[in-house]
Amino acid sequence: MSASTTLDIPIAVVSGPTGVGKTAVALEFARQLNGELIGADSVQVYRGFDIGASKPTAAELGGIAHHLIDVRNPDEPLDAASYAALADAAIADVHSRGSVPIVVGGTGLWLRALLRGLVSVPKVDAQLRASLEAEWDREGALAMHVRLAEVDPRSAQRIHVNDKLRVVRALEVYSQLGRPLGDLRDEHALGAPRYRDWTLFVDLPRAQHAERVRARTRSMLEQGLIDEVRAIVARYGPDLRVLQSVGYKQALDHVRLGVPLDQTELDIGRATLLYARRQRTWWNNDRSVRLRATPAEALTDAILKQLAAHTAR
Repeated sequence: MSASTTLDIPIAVVSGPTGVGKTAVALEFARQLNGELIGADSVQVYRGFDIGASKPTAAELGGIAHHLIDVRNPDEPLDAASYAALADAAIADVHSRGSVPIVVGGTGLWLRALLRGLVSVPKVDAQLRASLEAEWDREGALAMHVRLAEVDPRSAQRIHVNDKLRVVRALEVYSQLGRPLGDLRDEHALGAPRYRDWTLFVDLPRAQHAERVRARTRSMLEQGLIDEVRAIVARYGPDLRVLQSVGYKQALDHVRLGVPLDQTELDIGRATLLYARRQRTWWNNDRSVRLRATPAEALTDAILKQLAAHTAR
């Protein structure tokens, strides 16, 4: 996917950690600017993943179109390149009808693919990957992460120690190219953007965010997250990759391993805050961000005027 040509379409992007209120901000932007939402969430794209993914309800949307929700069955994985192609089509459609495309979500790699294109790296080497995965199983997560930090400190900083898929991929790319994947991505991030984007990073003070996450977790369980996971497992089995996402993994452990519900609630909260920390780290290293604000600050007249001026150009 090329990142060298800027498409002459002004878009707004609302990103930020999970659970801070991105969708509410994006919806208000849409109301003020005659906009439509385009999702950038790697769980909300899947049908049946509703409660744990915090998909907005019809009542919350209030008639505003929200594209790229429920576009795949969960046994049809969507990667960053495929997402960007779908988002390109949705943006072009929204723009062609005179509406403002407002991209909203917290999946950093997907947003980078949309805004900058993807880093050109070698295809997966099945033999090399199998060897690295065997080393992971033999030596453990910490040893492999330490190894990654020695050859690719930028990637090691961004990837959690237990994230087997991404640690192995970064080591694989280094073995193939002799160059760190983190360096390649940083160089790529300096390239020309694909859109005339106005990117807002929405966040909350840590204590306020933690309290919000606790309340949201309790609400998800009360709404039926466990039953949702049981229904997904009954239809597709327990091995879906998306079932390893935050919230669903912990609910699956309750269903399959009998983890007590009160412990599951605590585990979801902790995992959510850990994921949010990783999202902040990702966006702290991303040059796409135009502005950082709390949800309340994002909806001030000054910011709305700034965004209106951008999308009118």
